[in-house]
Amino acid sequence: MTTISNPSQEEIGQLLKDAKRIAVVGLSDNPARTSHEVSKVMQEAGYKIIPVNPKVDEVLGEKAVSSLSEIEEPIDIVNVFRRSEFVPAIAEEAAQTDANVFWTQLGVVSEEGYTIAKNSGKTVVMDRCIKVEHSKI
Repeated sequence: MTTISNPSQEEIGQLLKDAKRIAVVGLSDNPARTSHEVSKVMQEAGYKIIPVNPKVDEVLGEKAVSSLSEIEEPIDIVNVFRRSEFVPAIAEEAAQTDANVFWTQLGVVSEEGYTIAKNSGKTVVMDRCIKVEHSKI
């Protein structure tokens, strides 16, 4: 059984300082949804947001893609706003990307997803809000 271990506060801060592009899996076009609010704040902080959601065409002025495999530009962080049971499959897909960081939002935890992402060489942050962590740097 894997024990999920997040990077230190300092390491998380450095990951966010180094990142420029965030692929947001499950980003909703509904402004009332947490994924939308968090991504808007991150966009306003200077990050390029890439919506990954097959049900929308555009979010926050950015063209959406159906899956991580459709992203044609480099990405630094895969930020997941899907339920925990979907995390392993998303981690498998993220393993095929050039993203250095696999991040799941508050309340989203999957030991299997953690192991998959870790074994693919990603830095993994689970069960943390990227907006909250960004506010600390």
